[in-house]
Amino acid sequence: MSDIFGYANSLAGRGSMSRSSDYSFSRLSFELPTTRSTEQNTTLKSHRSSDSCFQAIRSVGKGLCFRDFSLVRQIGSGDIGRVYLCKLRNAQGRLYAMKVIDNDVLALKKKIQRAEMERKIIKMLDHPFLPTLYAEFEASHFSCLVMEYCSGGDLHSLRDKQPHKRFSLSTSRFYAAEVLVALEYLHMLGIIYRDLKPENVLVRSDGHIMLTDFDLSLCSDSIAAVESPDFSYESSTSPPAPFFCISKRLFRSKKIQSFSTNQLFVAEPVTARSCSFVGTHEYVAPEVASGRSHGNAVDWWALGIFIYEMIYGRTPFAGASNEATLRNIVKKPLTFQTNVPATTSEMHARDLISGLLNKDPNRRLGSKRGAADVKTHPFFKGLNFALIRSVTPPSAPPCQSQRGVRQQTAPFDYF
Repeated sequence: MSDIFGYANSLAGRGSMSRSSDYSFSRLSFELPTTRSTEQNTTLKSHRSSDSCFQAIRSVGKGLCFRDFSLVRQIGSGDIGRVYLCKLRNAQGRLYAMKVIDNDVLALKKKIQRAEMERKIIKMLDHPFLPTLYAEFEASHFSCLVMEYCSGGDLHSLRDKQPHKRFSLSTSRFYAAEVLVALEYLHMLGIIYRDLKPENVLVRSDGHIMLTDFDLSLCSDSIAAVESPDFSYESSTSPPAPFFCISKRLFRSKKIQSFSTNQLFVAEPVTARSCSFVGTHEYVAPEVASGRSHGNAVDWWALGIFIYEMIYGRTPFAGASNEATLRNIVKKPLTFQTNVPATTSEMHARDLISGLLNKDPNRRLGSKRGAADVKTHPFFKGLNFALIRSVTPPSAPPCQSQRGVRQQTAPFDYF
């Protein structure tokens, strides 16, 4: 049986689990007055055109509501809401994940904005490695989001079950590549994820990944650009003006013009900025840990931590406490378990990790041209990113129990 608890806890949101998070949802029942979804809320996503679960939703039409679903059981809870495994009635037992958000509770916790941001972002997404929102509707003061159900658990659970609690280089490369493609798409939309970690990388039944949990993400209005491969951001624009943590935090990117015959698509929200102190301690970038403003480079730092953990079974800067971890992120140099890599592939992996874990966000790999630069690293040599969906996923045993609990990585969201 797959690790549905691992999946649900990721999807439910990784906000701190305080007493207020334990608010009873017992009032949620099929007797609640419901607002039916609109036709727009079940619009077919192009990459899901042949999805039987989506077709079943659409067959109900614009009248879809809470009573059309049969709740199987609660499978997770978090700061933003609770997740239920459910079935669409008269749909041959197709499974869905329904995220139920109590708007009254969120108002008391002053987290309505986070829930609205997550809903806004999920509705924007149309990508095979990101969540598909099948439908949304209201039930009394509850907001319900119906999304696809991932039966394969999360990568933290899978890694915890591997020999020595780590993946092979080839498996790590596969998962890193799919996460990279997902980040590229998010950045193309002007979205800085800010919450990459194995717990938030879910595994579908076909073995491919899905990123989840967007309540801490930053959504900007940056514009994608086409550049020549030898483009240098520093040499082609004036130095950025000093950034101050004021209410208007986002700035529009300058569209970069290039007339080179050899052009490169670049989708990086390079001027989006924020002062929010958010994330999971072991994965936050030095600029966040030190209290400075941050931008798109935090996602590339997190990718470096992610790859390190996949390969070596631990994160590189974890300390005895959260405070020690943050100090290590800011001051401790990057080290590996052995001085000399065992293979050429590991050498390339270490070089990639080192580039992504540059403590200077302006010099960090990916900070200027994003995935366009990361994809060309020798670690990914021979991998056709355009055909990554046709690559056979790694063979991994299914998760059998509730996912492991990461120590010393309580999430935080200080605004």
